[in-house]
Amino acid sequence: MSLSNIEIAQGAQMRPIGEIAGSLGIPADSLEPYGRFKAKIALPYVASLRDRPQGKLILMTAISPTPAGEGKTTTTVGLGDALTRIGEKAMICLREPALGPVFGMKGGAAGGGYAQVVPMEDINLHFTGDFAAIEAATNLLAALIDNHITHGNALDIDARRVTWRRVLDVNDRSLRDVVIGLGGLGNGNPRETGFDIVVASEVMAIFCLATSIADLRERLGDIVVAYTRGRMPVRARDLNAHGAMTAVLRDALAPNLVQTLENTPAFVHGGPFANIAHGCSSVVATSTALHLADYVVTEAGFGADLGAEKFVDILCRTTGLRPSAAVIVATVRALKFHGGVEVADLQAADVAALERGMANLRRHVKTVTQTWGIPAVVAINHRAEDTDAEIAALIAGVEQAGAKAIVAKHYAEGSAGAEELAREVVRLCGEPSELQFTYPDESGLWDKMKAIATRIFGASDIIASTAVRTQIRRLQEEGYGEYPVCVAKTQYSFSTDPKLRGAPRDHVVDIREVRLAAGARFIVMICGDIMTMPGLPASPAANAIDVDDDGRITGLF
Repeated sequence: MSLSNIEIAQGAQMRPIGEIAGSLGIPADSLEPYGRFKAKIALPYVASLRDRPQGKLILMTAISPTPAGEGKTTTTVGLGDALTRIGEKAMICLREPALGPVFGMKGGAAGGGYAQVVPMEDINLHFTGDFAAIEAATNLLAALIDNHITHGNALDIDARRVTWRRVLDVNDRSLRDVVIGLGGLGNGNPRETGFDIVVASEVMAIFCLATSIADLRERLGDIVVAYTRGRMPVRARDLNAHGAMTAVLRDALAPNLVQTLENTPAFVHGGPFANIAHGCSSVVATSTALHLADYVVTEAGFGADLGAEKFVDILCRTTGLRPSAAVIVATVRALKFHGGVEVADLQAADVAALERGMANLRRHVKTVTQTWGIPAVVAINHRAEDTDAEIAALIAGVEQAGAKAIVAKHYAEGSAGAEELAREVVRLCGEPSELQFTYPDESGLWDKMKAIATRIFGASDIIASTAVRTQIRRLQEEGYGEYPVCVAKTQYSFSTDPKLRGAPRDHVVDIREVRLAAGARFIVMICGDIMTMPGLPASPAANAIDVDDDGRITGLF
């Protein structure tokens, strides 16, 4: 019987975290351990690295996700281990798993098989407390807003126009829309509000985009939380909230160091989802890794239309970071699903369905290599049931799209199964390239959204209600037109309909809601039926998680 992911992780031969740090040249006095196998890197040491040369950045992305699974995190870990195996000094950068999917539908997010980051249970459950700090800072600001209104409302905040929402790190659909302040004068003023999941919060985005404590504090102060009765914006600094919020987040901003099963150093830090937020791990972690290693593999969430687009158009645009190469992960199973096969039938060989599903992969390859100009390779995340005919059809289809596909067996074999992929990535990093954005800075907000929809999603147009178009126009007039756009939509399709598989064309993207993220410095366009507070499925993953009498966690992914 094969071992489960958690059983493999619990059998790992981990090295003390001080040894992992020492392999990177990080001195012991710059390490802040959280037990034996995880630690934060002190921010003064992080700041001292800024004048060092940077290594090569490799962006890990994927086809549109399916219930069949793609294994982007697993491939990130496998590639990092394989780069180390062939003699390169490598690191990986991942987002921190959120408790929402851990207890919900997806399960853990630390890789799988013999390509995982460890200690897996710690990483998936609480870790170093970063998400708790982000949750506390967000809810502190919410409390200060309501407290200000209760005690005289000197800023003349219109309670009907408070835009700041509370957050929770658990999927809970019943909290999407709530009424607070009930129970009389002593409990504040009743008003409608709601909860988002932590990974969708602006504080999470700010946390991941901030470059220092000073930048974090400045961005937190810029958050627009409400409007006055005269329609003037009220910011967190107007409430004197940003200092206390920074204090709550101070320790969390330091990047978290862990290791893979094969002891490759890994930063796991920050965790915005890519379907409802900007989908990239922290700039602090990525930049630090680039000063410590020659090759850094970083993952952007979901498919290239979401996570990679935001990596390019938000993170790269605002930080100056540039990927030297990209890896696009695909599986035979997922491509057959995009070709119309249902999950229950994916075990059967079906070359024709795979060839139909290749339309999804081809569009992602075109986006990465032609729209953005990033040299790319397709990693075929191998599964035991994949047939030679299916693999051959996949490789041929990728070649027709102008790229190369490589079979990677890191899930079953660890680094040894991804050596060929690692060598191709090193080769690609040596190719000249110049990153191109999806839209220019000077485009208006409407045109930026339309460029993403038509150039990346394959849509024919975008639409919005009169109220939403008015809001977009007002944001443009108020000086936010220079901001990039962060699209929130389903991850399962290029369209806003999760049931449209493959590569739908000429669909129309409906912008349902617009949110200003002045501290994160982007505009969120919420499209279709996407929710910023997910719900739990009928059989949540939480039902399978337990702890035995010896304190050993079971059932976690």
